[in-house]
Amino acid sequence: MKKKGLFITFEGGEGTGKSTQIKLFAEYLKKNGYTVSLTREPGGSPGAEEIRSLLLKGASDKWDKLTEIFLFFAARRDHLTKTIWPALEQGQVVLSDRFADSTLAYQGYGYGYDQKMIDIIENAYQTIAGDFKPDITFILDINPEIGLKRSLARSGNVEVRFEGMDLKFHQNLRYAFLKIAAENPTRCKVIDANQSIEQVHQSIIEAFQEKVRC
Repeated sequence: MKKKGLFITFEGGEGTGKSTQIKLFAEYLKKNGYTVSLTREPGGSPGAEEIRSLLLKGASDKWDKLTEIFLFFAARRDHLTKTIWPALEQGQVVLSDRFADSTLAYQGYGYGYDQKMIDIIENAYQTIAGDFKPDITFILDINPEIGLKRSLARSGNVEVRFEGMDLKFHQNLRYAFLKIAAENPTRCKVIDANQSIEQVHQSIIEAFQEKVRC
């Protein structure tokens, strides 16, 4: 698919502040004349939102790894065809709270490094999306212990299946996201999420301005 717009993803472990930052960045873009579409994964389209409920609610051992992977990719395909690609065709900047990097981090590394699952994830992505990739990925990085405390403190949050995993799972996630960033330096920018909300926001703006000038 030839993109006319710009696809930007926000990634990171639990409690990094992605949801807050994506909203702030959307407002910044709108003030600067961009047409913006906000979305999320899993979810972002009616069918994908139904699958989100299955994935994020309930016990941490609700699904085995393979079932979980294919549920994520079923949701992603619907998200791409119903939301992301149409918005890009219209020239919009699409901001997604998580995308394929999260599947690789959570299902490929979170439970422990698993090359078989990584191969399945990469092949599944190629099947549903081909060579399509985000233009820019912001990876918000924070100590997992701090992130978990933040995430679990959110009032009324019922989507806590992954927060229920042990600390090692979340440490694996951090390692995976930083590895993804190191392997994709032209696409990914690591943002220190230990800063204040405003400082993180400014870091994202600066990184965006630098990338769009390239």
